[in-house]
Amino acid sequence: MFLARILTLGAIAAALLPAQSTDLLPDESLKGWTRIPIPPTDGLKPKLQWSVDPAQKALVCTGDGQHEWLRYDQLLGDYVLDVDFRFTDKGADVKYNSGVGIRLSQYGELWLQAQTGPTGGYLFGVNLVDGALVRSNLQKEMKENRIKPAGQWNHYGIRVQGDKVTLAVNGAVVNEWPGIALRKGYLGLEAEGHEITFRNLKLTVLK
Repeated sequence: MFLARILTLGAIAAALLPAQSTDLLPDESLKGWTRIPIPPTDGLKPKLQWSVDPAQKALVCTGDGQHEWLRYDQLLGDYVLDVDFRFTDKGADVKYNSGVGIRLSQYGELWLQAQTGPTGGYLFGVNLVDGALVRSNLQKEMKENRIKPAGQWNHYGIRVQGDKVTLAVNGAVVNEWPGIALRKGYLGLEAEGHEITFRNLKLTVLK
């Protein structure tokens, strides 16, 4: 009886502890991450535009290769992802574009993305609705544009739980998307023709 009480108290104490985050920054070989072409039917080109900068503890995309995801290879259910990003400043008129992929299918046929760029942080993607692939864009539902300009760091807090995704930009929630069909998927970082650096990639799995 005494041992059972100790085990029960230990379980309660463990449940009350804050969830531990995992640093997703890969080593210089990019082990644990896979390049996926966008769209998947395009095929993968040989040029590698991703690298790890050990001094910055950051993942850098030069943006001079194909449109693609760098996909983290662990299948995930519910989680919180924290990530910082910064575009390399190439001028005020540049239409910077990239994103953070959420609940991607293995090869990106289904995908949900937290958009990064001067037009704001918002969610869009291809969801499964009544058996059909439906593309949606929640930019008009974005509460405010909290994105800082190129050359400055931005922070995304992305909560993926059940059928709902919540996006916070620089400390405030700006977008929510309920009704996501895919309950498990992959996360990824997008290369779309612009130099961008990601750092502080922290994953907290929700139980």
